Amino acid sequence: MNKKLISIIKYSLFFAVGIGMLWLTFRNQDFSSILQKIKNVHSGWLLLSVSVAVLAHLSRTHRWNMMIEPLGYKPRFINTFWALCAGYFANLAIPRIGEITRCGLLSKAEDVPFNELIGTVIVERVMDVLMLLLCLLLVAITQFDLIGGFLTENIFAPMGSKFSTFTAPTLWIIGLAVVAIGVAGWKLLSRTEKFKSLLHKMSTLLKGILDGVKSVKRVKNIPLFVFHTVFIWIMYFMANYFCFFALDSTSGLDAKAGLFILVIGGLGMSAPVQGGIGAYHWIVSRGLMIYGIAETEGIVYATVVHGYQTVLVIALGAIGFFVLMATGKKSKVNDGLQANHSK
Repeated sequence: MNKKLISIIKYSLFFAVGIGMLWLTFRNQDFSSILQKIKNVHSGWLLLSVSVAVLAHLSRTHRWNMMIEPLGYKPRFINTFWALCAGYFANLAIPRIGEITRCGLLSKAEDVPFNELIGTVIVERVMDVLMLLLCLLLVAITQFDLIGGFLTENIFAPMGSKFSTFTAPTLWIIGLAVVAIGVAGWKLLSRTEKFKSLLHKMSTLLKGILDGVKSVKRVKNIPLFVFHTVFIWIMYFMANYFCFFALDSTSGLDAKAGLFILVIGGLGMSAPVQGGIGAYHWIVSRGLMIYGIAETEGIVYATVVHGYQTVLVIALGAIGFFVLMATGKKSKVNDGLQANHSK
């Protein structure tokens, strides 16, 4: 089967899962009532939430440049920012493709090696995971009794039930079979020239990625790097927290509730569906219920937050794509003129 067709089927299935979760969330709801509540949102708080979300993007841009500079390159801040926004935009179409997209766009616009940029993005993702775990730890410390039941019922128990169908001997058999197939496949492929050429390209790519990962050790201003890492997540928290006040039903929630919604919202956005659609709505609406918020009101909150974030990503991402594509074409024309002039 064609690789492109397989990819289309795979991402279509991801999208179908997201739509299915969206249907599960909204199936028993009164749409006219939800739309009316959305219309009554306090726009001032929403604009404030949008503003801090943009600040997070700007801070992440600066931090990314701090990791790129030790590699010997100084990309322009504006191009790095647009590449970041374009990457978020790409994730709406295909989950996780955004990291590759933004590296590709910035590589063309600023002539930075693509594989080294990938290495810096890997560091970024590690930092994000560590910050999410730190937030989860804070939630556990401050609200363990309240939150423990929610996580067990909605995350750990469903995951455990999936794995409980496999007995220990079955898992051993599956594991050994995978290893045997892998070894046999490796021996067969290693005899071909194409595979050797592929291995060489992969080793070159991995070396560049490793150089990008190591760049974090050579960051000039470590305290500033740590500041941006923390600041980004504070802005994420504020973006969610300000949205509480945009709705009358959630305006009485405190900062501890905001921290919990940040954590479970992050888990929802990490689901392998385009833009976290469905997964975010489902988990956030149910998370708010433990604070006494009615299911419908939780759905309204999740829809408002996810909606404005999606609009922001589309707006900034589309601009980023056009700007960087134009920058790439301009640099190619300049390179051609310089080549002709040298002749």
